[in-house]
Amino acid sequence: MKISLNGQLVGKEQAVVSVFDHGLLYGDGVFEGIRVYGGKVFLLKDHIDRLYESAKAIRLEIPISSAAMIQATKDTVAANGIGDGYVRLVVTRGAGSLGLDIRRTSHPQIIIIADTITLYPAEIYENGMNLITASTIRNHPAACPARIKSLNYLNNILAKIEGTDAGTVEALMLNHKGEVAECTGDNIFILKNGVLKTPSPDAGILEGITRNAVLRLAREAGIPTQETTLIRHDLYVADEMFLTGTAAEVVPVVSLDGRKIGDGKPGPITRRLLELFHEFTRRVDA
Repeated sequence: MKISLNGQLVGKEQAVVSVFDHGLLYGDGVFEGIRVYGGKVFLLKDHIDRLYESAKAIRLEIPISSAAMIQATKDTVAANGIGDGYVRLVVTRGAGSLGLDIRRTSHPQIIIIADTITLYPAEIYENGMNLITASTIRNHPAACPARIKSLNYLNNILAKIEGTDAGTVEALMLNHKGEVAECTGDNIFILKNGVLKTPSPDAGILEGITRNAVLRLAREAGIPTQETTLIRHDLYVADEMFLTGTAAEVVPVVSLDGRKIGDGKPGPITRRLLELFHEFTRRVDA
């Protein structure tokens, strides 16, 4: 495996950063997870734009241009011969002294990993996923906004632990107002009376690239959509429910907190959107 470290392709054993890097010490950095389909990096510009926005929000200056980052990502995928896989792009604050002062850091590290990907099992797409609601809420937007895709994912990890302890592979997270936000690694959608609904960005969510693609595909297919406030009651009485994410794509949900969603099977609109998404990945210009 070849990993891009600050513009140089090196073996994974040589891809190292300082133990004083603030990405390691404090989770101080940003990242993107991106899919590769047929050797093409999916919606790469959208992901790179979000990476640079996240960096700007935390006052981290990425030392190369977005165009150079795009090319480095493509080069890393090609160097590893990835046909269908996954890219993890990480930018850390760089090494510094012990302490929080970013003025004492230097040389942000740019790391690009291209590898295969482990997806949800096929039976989940066929039979649907069960969810629970985590007691761990999403970070308050005035503390660490979810729209910053930062290296500090402890909030999500704690909620994920609750899910795995309950025997589910995902968990729903509410925001500080008790409204539905998102899951630990995926955005959430419901269908009610023919209308596709998902929490709006101000609910404290990461505005997912796959989420936005699915909204666009639904509108093109004539399915009414709403980005709106949702509470758990809305989810409990939904006709259909599904998650979207880079790894998940579109995955049906058939129960939440032990309550059956719809008829307890993946719904027709969910299946249709998964088909449309797969078609989109084959025709979109990466």
